[in-house]
Amino acid sequence: MADTPQRPAAARPRRKAGRHRGEGQWAAGHFTPLNGNEQTKKDDDGLHVRRRIETIYAHRGFESIDGADLRGRMRWWGLYTQRKPGISGGKTAVLAPEELDDEYFMLRVRIDGGRLTTAQLRVVGEVSQEFARGTADITDRQNVQFHWIRVEDMPEIWRRLESVGLSTTEACGDTPRVILGSPVAGIAKDEIIDGTPALEEIARRVVGNPAYSNLPRKFKSAVSGSPVLDVVHEINDVSFVGVEHPELGPGFDVWVGGGLSTNPKLGVRLGAWVPIEDVADVHEGVVSIFRDYGYRRLRNRARLKYLVADWGPEKFRQVLEDEYLLRTMADGPAPAQPVQRWRDHVGVHEQRDGRYYVGFAPRVGRVDGATLGKIADLAEAHGSGRVRTTVEQKMIILDVEQEQVPSLTEALEALDLTTTPSVFRRGTMACTGIEFCKLAIVETKGRGARLIDELEQRLPDFDEPVTINLNGCPNSCARIQVADIGLKGQLVTDADGNQVEGYQVHLGGSLGLEPGFGRKVRGLKVTADELPDYIERVLRAYAEQREDGERFAQWAARADEGVLA
Repeated sequence: MADTPQRPAAARPRRKAGRHRGEGQWAAGHFTPLNGNEQTKKDDDGLHVRRRIETIYAHRGFESIDGADLRGRMRWWGLYTQRKPGISGGKTAVLAPEELDDEYFMLRVRIDGGRLTTAQLRVVGEVSQEFARGTADITDRQNVQFHWIRVEDMPEIWRRLESVGLSTTEACGDTPRVILGSPVAGIAKDEIIDGTPALEEIARRVVGNPAYSNLPRKFKSAVSGSPVLDVVHEINDVSFVGVEHPELGPGFDVWVGGGLSTNPKLGVRLGAWVPIEDVADVHEGVVSIFRDYGYRRLRNRARLKYLVADWGPEKFRQVLEDEYLLRTMADGPAPAQPVQRWRDHVGVHEQRDGRYYVGFAPRVGRVDGATLGKIADLAEAHGSGRVRTTVEQKMIILDVEQEQVPSLTEALEALDLTTTPSVFRRGTMACTGIEFCKLAIVETKGRGARLIDELEQRLPDFDEPVTINLNGCPNSCARIQVADIGLKGQLVTDADGNQVEGYQVHLGGSLGLEPGFGRKVRGLKVTADELPDYIERVLRAYAEQREDGERFAQWAARADEGVLA
């Protein structure tokens, strides 16, 4: 597909934008910025800020950073200011950004497909220890996040990361973010098709490309040929899911328009089958539609999911084919429902070549630089030097000979990285929370880790797969709406009338099998202190009332509100 200009060429005819002609769509000729974010992007491409960081800000310090760069363009290079310590959740929506800003940054390293070598992992660990006070969180989008980063250290951090092929380019911002990929691509015995070549070509075309560095908002992508459906394809802007076409063979089913946050929507199928050599073309076409037709007037409507909801999949496919691909895609089948309930690849699994991959579970994705270095050592000693991250905040070591498996699992266990976690450790996920995030209202990471310990003690025999996702604010970075038990952080009133940290509860969300959003019980809010008691009570009710083979989400959908409250 030919490179696409930053703005649609005036000579190319465009269809009318429909009933939302006032949404700031470039395709409708609305190039005048309609809000501050759009003006900032028009004033200067976020990709350009790196030079200022390296030549000015790194030498003059935090106080020298221009405000539009600090709270806007620096995101194009993976940098967000972190929350100033000591500011309570009640102040999150009250204080101005400059009052919330600390003089330190979160830095996100993009890891497309979750693919890491041990050399890369070791450098990540070293950066964590030398520049980030040991922090290194594995995210639910396969990235690694550092905290306590100083702008003065960024040139050296980039030098080290890029020396081993890692990048922070467009890890944040209104850009094509990290491309999710199956962490066992190319090695899984049951794989339909290896999506790695397509993922690499997508990254080559779009990452750092000025043609796509000014999108209406962030753009999330996923490619997986695994029948386990291991990249949460239902909640990405565009996803390519491995399927076997009855006539054309293995390829990908195309999904668009998924996303969570405050107005969640599940992605929809275009009904199109795409061969692996065309995936990057289709991805580029979808990104271009978002750039040209995406809504830019209101920030809270600037995700692709709103355009897809207004157009519908039929019109979206027609525009994609007629105006961007200039060819018709073949019709194709939907992916089969996965047999497995877990999609995280935790445990010991045989590869197609007879070796094994070993998946293990950090607590709520929280690790540290020293531990990452030790994981790299173990991967080199027991495998081929390949490591993966997953979309469930887990990690995998690839290519382990059978006789090496016991030694590796024992060594991981000694690092508190078990390959046989309880359902609570395996199924609990948490966002960054109030410790570092300026949007957060409550604490999440530490509370999630403590919750795991509590539930393991209280319910030692509970073995039904269940997911518990904690989020510090309504934005759903931890996917609360599609968890069995989703916990949205907010301030609540306790029994004594005090305002304390707590959660709104969502019950029965799911992906894969019967995807849907969790049920909110009217008026149900739980204080942080009450959380272990509440979850224990609900899980005990589920264990007592469930029918044979009934998943938690199915039970929660039919249970009486009195049981869930």
